[in-house]
Amino acid sequence: MKLEIIKPFGPSIVKVKMPDDIINEMNNYTDNIINSESKSKALDFGTQLVGNVHQEFHLDVEFMKKIDWANFIAKVCAQWVKHESGKELKDFKIIKSWIVRQFKNEYNPAHFHTGHISGVGYLKVPKNLGTTLQENKKINQNGRLELIDSSPKMMSKGNFIIHPKVGDFYLFPAYLLHTVYPFTETDEERRSVSFNAALDPVAASI
Repeated sequence: MKLEIIKPFGPSIVKVKMPDDIINEMNNYTDNIINSESKSKALDFGTQLVGNVHQEFHLDVEFMKKIDWANFIAKVCAQWVKHESGKELKDFKIIKSWIVRQFKNEYNPAHFHTGHISGVGYLKVPKNLGTTLQENKKINQNGRLELIDSSPKMMSKGNFIIHPKVGDFYLFPAYLLHTVYPFTETDEERRSVSFNAALDPVAASI
């Protein structure tokens, strides 16, 4: 599996491509949940998360087993740990994994997660996330994910902005503050999958 290790500040971040079959399975699963009022209620996770978004719900355990979700993430984490420390990952456990459905004007405020490792993978992204109020702005943050490590320092920006693309999957330390900005001018859905996971004590100490 090809990993890109990104170090915009102190902790490293991993970028990897999600397999097409996992993307398709996730989207089909989500569409089935949307079409079932009982499943939507049973798996609802929105009240426990900080996002001001349309809908957030758990991935159930049987579905995660079906698509081998934990094994995929564990393989990525094992390569990441090996690259950073030379150590072998001996234990990996998903604490929770969930889908986020975000629409126009919705957002996720700055927050961090539990566990050791978190991540986000993109399942659907609107073709147009909208323009800025001042059109000559160099950076358009609409719909972007921002990872925040610290205030800016000499030779270190302290933040890293991610432009979501379908199939891109980013993993980062769970303590890292992050936020998702709202987007405008479209009724399309921005759909992502996130997770929290725990590593063995040796790997988590690197």
